[in-house]
Amino acid sequence: MTERAKGADDAPEQGRDDRLARRSLVRRLLNRPELGAVAGAIIVLIVFLVVAGDSGMFSPRGIVNFLNAAALLGIVAVPVALLMIGGEFDLTVGSMIAFTGMTVAIVAVSMEFPLWLAILAAFVIALGIGFINGYIVIWTGLPSFIVTLGGLFILRGLTVGLTRHITGRTQVGGVRDLMAGDPLVPLFHGTLLGLPLSVVWFLILGGLATYVLLFTRFGNWIFAAGGDKNAARNVGVPVDFVKIVLFMLTAAGATLAAVITVLDAGSADTQRGLLRELEAIAAAVIGGCLLTGGYGSAVGAMLGALIFGITQRGIFYTGIPTDWFLVVLGGMLLAAVMSNSYIRRKALEGR
Repeated sequence: MTERAKGADDAPEQGRDDRLARRSLVRRLLNRPELGAVAGAIIVLIVFLVVAGDSGMFSPRGIVNFLNAAALLGIVAVPVALLMIGGEFDLTVGSMIAFTGMTVAIVAVSMEFPLWLAILAAFVIALGIGFINGYIVIWTGLPSFIVTLGGLFILRGLTVGLTRHITGRTQVGGVRDLMAGDPLVPLFHGTLLGLPLSVVWFLILGGLATYVLLFTRFGNWIFAAGGDKNAARNVGVPVDFVKIVLFMLTAAGATLAAVITVLDAGSADTQRGLLRELEAIAAAVIGGCLLTGGYGSAVGAMLGALIFGITQRGIFYTGIPTDWFLVVLGGMLLAAVMSNSYIRRKALEGR
């Protein structure tokens, strides 16, 4: 074969778009952001099966316990993951849990409005705060980390200050007495098919977020806004709108977790949700979200929350003194993140 003929044969290969190249199923799975979280979840499960397999942790009641813990974190972590894919952070979600939870209790118990109205008021206020957070980030151009760090302190301070000013205490009880016959309570309190409603909400939110990310135009906008916002604007993506909506979703997710917690406990506490923002970001990172934005998945955040829930509840079944709880929790999370990073690096090397 002549050199000209060889060149003619090679031309199509050289001109082929790499994005159109066929990849095997294994290679496509290795490129998924949540693969590392799957491996991390399996490792954590195996560890607790070996260490605490006969302690009741994996009995039906034990499984519900760690699923409930994972769900309460996952309800916050899934919207946080969407926001991180969109290239921003929200550190107010922990304080939002305390603020909106206390809003429900004060409006219903101290001000004696109907409980359903208190719940709606909490969601409306949260959406307003989420809008303000997003608007300040867009308007000032400051990093969302700084803007929402300020919001974290403001919300936590408002929660303590207003609660003590109105009630004279830092805890407000009596919510349970108002739950009977309320039309909204069955949406947030109780069980469905033996599962707490927190788990049901967790699955619904995760499914909706996955659908939006993978099958809708808004999902493409989220990836584009987090990947390169200037390029996204040049092709017509409404980046500012996308980010403000994502900030409102993180606020709504935190409020949902707050309402479920207040109804389950029958009371609100100004210290509730402390450090929840870091746990939610950790769950999203374990699930494969990049801190730089533009990459991640809702399923990965759900798996990250599951790892957190298993570790949080599982540690008590191992017999290890609770004084070592945070050390073991941090070690388990670090191991999960390292395995996640290793698998992703191997996947990138194989491209």
